[in-house]
Amino acid sequence: MAPEVLLAVGLGVVFLGLVGVLASLLLANRERQEIARRQALLENFRTNPVPLREQELQTPFAERVIGPLTERFVGAGRRLTPDERMEKIRSRLDLAGNPSGWDVDRILGLKALGLLIGAFLGIVVPPLFGAGPRGIVLTTLGLAVLGWFTPTMWIYQIGYDRTEQIRRELPDALDLLTISVEAGLAFDAALAQVARNSDGPLAKELFRVLQEMQIGTGRANALRALADRTDVEELRIFVGAMVQADTFGIPIANVLRVQSKEMRIRRSQRAEEKAQQVPVKILFPLIFCILPSLFIVVMGPAGIKIFQQFKGL
Repeated sequence: MAPEVLLAVGLGVVFLGLVGVLASLLLANRERQEIARRQALLENFRTNPVPLREQELQTPFAERVIGPLTERFVGAGRRLTPDERMEKIRSRLDLAGNPSGWDVDRILGLKALGLLIGAFLGIVVPPLFGAGPRGIVLTTLGLAVLGWFTPTMWIYQIGYDRTEQIRRELPDALDLLTISVEAGLAFDAALAQVARNSDGPLAKELFRVLQEMQIGTGRANALRALADRTDVEELRIFVGAMVQADTFGIPIANVLRVQSKEMRIRRSQRAEEKAQQVPVKILFPLIFCILPSLFIVVMGPAGIKIFQQFKGL
């Protein structure tokens, strides 16, 4: 037999031997853990001779049923959701202000639960109204898709409302910040003054900026994080101006005065833009709701009289 073949056989035998040793060690460790677990169960039963069923019933219902069921829904949601989509959900939660008790796992669990409920309703409800197989399939697909996307749409709507509120509050907050800085306060103290005398999501974001600066984060990094957590273009412009002023040593009061003036101009322009959109937005309600009612009220009595006149002929 060739030396190369002997060497290969020898290496294969050594490899199989190592695999066997590792497998035996793992099995022995698993057996020891199983024996220790059984001994712990026996010791627990000796010290507390309560039937296992009663011990399980003493556990709260949320831990016995709802907890494992929630974990299964979360696992199903993670398997059905790509990683990039989970990152988008996480960014949407940041835009929504990270509501208390809401995280990515909860959203994924609700998406899986909505998918199951939508499919169940699509299978059960249409036969009650006499729908055929095609109607059942289409309804099931539509309700399942609706149930899957409903939690995401809800988070998106909360983030959109919060963004609009920040956009409305920003000009007034900048005016107050400018007045405070021009009165002699430092930028950090003026920011704290604005946060204390304001309400809403912008005040919470300013408090978070102050907390980040107190734990050692630089002012520029804290302001950049503020811009990343929101989707307001005006706030991004303000943060960019503040970072440049801090970098190049420009007086902050002058920058704040310019920024507050630009924010007021942007707010008036946005109001004019929305006012110009009113005729277009009111067109469809006018055609489909107001005009038919007006025709019924104005021409209805005349039409009834004409019908009665022709009926008598």
